[in-house]
Amino acid sequence: MRHLSRAAIVALTMATLAVPAIAEAQSRRDRDDRREWRQDRREDRRDYRRDRRDDRRDWRRDRREDRRDWRNERRDDRRDYRDHRRADRWDRNNRDWWRGRSDFRDYRGRRNGYWYAPGYGYYRVEPRYYGYRWQRGSRLPSTYHRYYVRDPYYYGLRPAPRGYRWVHADNDILLVALATGVIADVLLDIW
Repeated sequence: MRHLSRAAIVALTMATLAVPAIAEAQSRRDRDDRREWRQDRREDRRDYRRDRRDDRRDWRRDRREDRRDWRNERRDDRRDYRDHRRADRWDRNNRDWWRGRSDFRDYRGRRNGYWYAPGYGYYRVEPRYYGYRWQRGSRLPSTYHRYYVRDPYYYGLRPAPRGYRWVHADNDILLVALATGVIADVLLDIW
């Protein structure tokens, strides 16, 4: 037994010496594994950041190109619109300029006792104003102020100043002060 106990003691001593060595080797392996894992994570984060940075650059570049395209398209649309508006304007040299326009679809020529306002149709006029020649400084009765020009640009007119309005009176267009009815400007014989 003595022999066994000595063997047991030696085995126990060896076991106690071997356990820390085994544990130390195991912990060293764990540390190395953790170090490798951290390094892998670091590299993954770097790759992820690099990919995101590249994506942002691509996105910005695409967005810049889209804005450029949008601006060019918008510029072309404005040019087309201006050209269309220029072609669709009143022409003083062409007496039939109004034919085919939707504003004049009800126009059947002059009628005695009536005026025609594009977009409004015929309306009755006091006999004293029928065939009247309007002049600057005279007054337009307030009953005729409601037949205003809806699209002054079409007639080549500047926008009416504040307190004024372009008004249809027979086949003339008048710039009238809304408060007083005084005529500030006259375009005679439009159609």
